[in-house]
Amino acid sequence: MKSLQALYRIGRGPSSSHTMGPGFAAEAFRRNAPDASRIRITLYGSLAATGKGHLTDLAVSEPFSPLQVELIWRPTEELPRHPNGLRFEALDATDRVIKEEICYSVGGGALMNDAGEIDGGEEVYPFASMQQILQRADEEGLALWEYVEQYEGPSIWPYLAGIYRAMKNAIGHGLETEGVLPGMLHLARKAGAYQARANSMSEPFRQTGRVFSYALAVSEENASGHTIVTAPTCGACGVLPAVLFNLQEQNRLSEDKILRALATAGLIGNLIKRNASISGAEVGCQGEVGSACAMAAAAATQLLGGTTRQIEYAAEMGLEHHLGLTCDPIAGYVQIPCIERNAVAAVRALDCATFALLSDGRHHISFDEVVQTMWETGKDLKTGYRETAQGGLAKIHFMRVKKAFDAAGKETHPIGNP
Repeated sequence: MKSLQALYRIGRGPSSSHTMGPGFAAEAFRRNAPDASRIRITLYGSLAATGKGHLTDLAVSEPFSPLQVELIWRPTEELPRHPNGLRFEALDATDRVIKEEICYSVGGGALMNDAGEIDGGEEVYPFASMQQILQRADEEGLALWEYVEQYEGPSIWPYLAGIYRAMKNAIGHGLETEGVLPGMLHLARKAGAYQARANSMSEPFRQTGRVFSYALAVSEENASGHTIVTAPTCGACGVLPAVLFNLQEQNRLSEDKILRALATAGLIGNLIKRNASISGAEVGCQGEVGSACAMAAAAATQLLGGTTRQIEYAAEMGLEHHLGLTCDPIAGYVQIPCIERNAVAAVRALDCATFALLSDGRHHISFDEVVQTMWETGKDLKTGYRETAQGGLAKIHFMRVKKAFDAAGKETHPIGNP
């Protein structure tokens, strides 16, 4: 597995796979094609189906300014290796193609080239299963965060400090910002209002409401195209920060303990990314919010004094109880149902931690087994449920809006045909 630095990335939303990754790919191609007179970019599959709502067109065009960029949308075609395929072509003054590259945005801001190689540097960890890691931890008496330190080295801690700082900044800015989110859904920001109402409530509703508000704050920042951390993706970026910040605030935890929890959460996310997928276009939202819930559940269990086995149990539950979760963003925006989903998953992560802490850590379904199940479930999902806005809530909501507009005799609809 690769370093946690390839998992936690600071960047702009609203989507790590549809905005951040394609933006990175465009920047790299621009460097490799300095003699281009204009650029042609073809977007395939999920990138084309929901790219406009995810701001993919802006992400891939801006790095080439002031060159002319031609965009071609192919929502019903997929390249061989992943649903999020891009083809970059550099053309000279005579419209002759002088350079061409194919790449894939595979989730979390990561890119895969046409040979199947994923960016992010060298392999850092020797083991790629939780069972192997647990065995090593038992043999050497290691905590999971110590296992991370053993292979990442001490340089991981200042990196994670920067990651947590960015998470807290997103919470703070999200709580202070009011108004309507960008896009045709006209969805109002709710984080600040939720925090205010939560603070006037009695326990336990106060703590639950605060967790909701923190997750909403980060997810609303993401939907606005502001700076967040992939944890493990932009679409699921609100879960882990909400849990960590709430527990630090509630229990007066040190920064060091939070960073150790971030390391453990990252290990969980890395295992899922390595053995299944964190891409909504590939496995649905179980790979995004489900993975984020597993990461946050593990972090919370560690912060609350859990054993290594209890941490593994909490992570397993966090993913298991999101199995089959579809990715069906209305109109292609990372807003409905994505934002609420982050808030609910944050609270669920704390519930998983509580459940695991009440146990002795023994259970029948292992974390590795549920990761494999998630991968197989994701491959079984119909295309409409994998970030294409062609099924689920996206389809149902579109049909309702279309029916209302047809009844009113209007020719255009506020939500495009999925």
